[in-house]
Amino acid sequence: MIGRAALAAAALLLAAFLISPDSFAPLLEPLTRRGAPAVYTQTSLWSLTVSHLALVAGAIAASAVIAVGLGVLVTRDSGRDFLPLARMVTAVGQTFPPVAVLALAVPVLGFGDWPTLLALFLYGLLPIFENTLAGLTTLPPQVVEAARGMGMTPAQRLWRVELPLALPVILSGVRLSAVIALSTAAIGSTVAAHTLGEVIIAGLLSSNAAFVVQGGAVIATLALLIDAGFRAAESAARSRAGF
Repeated sequence: MIGRAALAAAALLLAAFLISPDSFAPLLEPLTRRGAPAVYTQTSLWSLTVSHLALVAGAIAASAVIAVGLGVLVTRDSGRDFLPLARMVTAVGQTFPPVAVLALAVPVLGFGDWPTLLALFLYGLLPIFENTLAGLTTLPPQVVEAARGMGMTPAQRLWRVELPLALPVILSGVRLSAVIALSTAAIGSTVAAHTLGEVIIAGLLSSNAAFVVQGGAVIATLALLIDAGFRAAESAARSRAGF
């Protein structure tokens, strides 16, 4: 109950700050120097937050589709031989740091959101793939055999039995990728992506700690809320699966 109350309070504070950031200026002014502004106003914090979340959602949605698809493929009899290849493909994002992906993507994709989307997409593949693999390979054998005994086709077993039972583990991987992507997306502003990293970078360039704190605080609060949301979804999926 206390945890939920704290999350609700954090969500309300975040919403209040994004809607009326100037109201929080007195709290941030002690962090400024030589009369520097306490609140970032070059771009609307609300629009930066929406853009930041949209980039993360788009990248993680694409990662989930590809990673879950590969996980399903390599757990079928016809696709088991592709497991090493699938692991190699999904590990690419973890091999190269996001900054390196951005640097390599800019000459091809140009400045803006696309290099950041690519970096977040690649970085999000491995946790979702590994959790999908774990979820589908640790199913209770008796349940799978019961579904087979009922005359279900392989496709019916996958959609009605296997994926619903594996969903909590899959969602755990999506949660991890989403939280990592939310934090990592900030560096996208180095290549002109519209993210909350713009606020942090402006603070670093102008030695304005107030900008750095507000950008970091918004990202941290969003990460906590998204993590809590996914944990609630995992719990609901477990309940439906009978765990």
